[in-house]
Amino acid sequence: MSEHPSVAGFPTTHWSCVLHAGDPTNRQGQEALERLCEDYWYPLYAFARRQGLNREEASDRVQGFLADLIERRDLSKADPSRGRFRSFLKAACSNFLSHARDHERAAKRGGGRNPVSIDWQTAEGRYINEPAHDLTAERLFERRWALDLLGRVLSQLELEAASDGKADLFKQLQPILEGNRLMESYQQIGESIQMSEGAVKVAAHRFRRRYRELLREEVGRTVADPNEIDAEIEDLLRSVS
Repeated sequence: MSEHPSVAGFPTTHWSCVLHAGDPTNRQGQEALERLCEDYWYPLYAFARRQGLNREEASDRVQGFLADLIERRDLSKADPSRGRFRSFLKAACSNFLSHARDHERAAKRGGGRNPVSIDWQTAEGRYINEPAHDLTAERLFERRWALDLLGRVLSQLELEAASDGKADLFKQLQPILEGNRLMESYQQIGESIQMSEGAVKVAAHRFRRRYRELLREEVGRTVADPNEIDAEIEDLLRSVS
């Protein structure tokens, strides 16, 4: 998952990562924000590319933005009540890109420390498979944000299934979690792994339920108010429809 378990009671919302990273004495906050950057560098890369930057420029400037984000001391002034974390991140990156000349050395701060290793060749391989250019940079960012978040939820559920000895069952039921049709019927799946059809149906129901739980947990980390979770999930699903 994108959010690693909290340590010493450290809060795990994305906003709290930003706010604690704004405190130069809080190393846990900075480390948490670095992990957050690892999760979200690609949506930002796609955002920069769709704004017209070439692959090298996009890679360099996103790297600079992330370094700047981590090392800035005014992050403590960020106001979660002003909106959702993804909106904050997109606006902050947009502002950074529009003032790129002022920040051209940002990636070299801290003795050249790079918070995220961006392989532009891998990133470009992903980018060329994005939808056609009728999507604006903003909409593409939202789409990639949503898809990557859903991917992390699915990966967490896969890890849980594997730890329970249900890796094979998960693989066969995974399509329904992604909104697709199963390759085989419940009966055929059961026969292949020596389970009854009813047991497979029960497992599918439990996977769906756990998927929804994990989705709410993950989305909950991106909002300041738990009451915003349902609306954020609706926006997320709309972004990938």
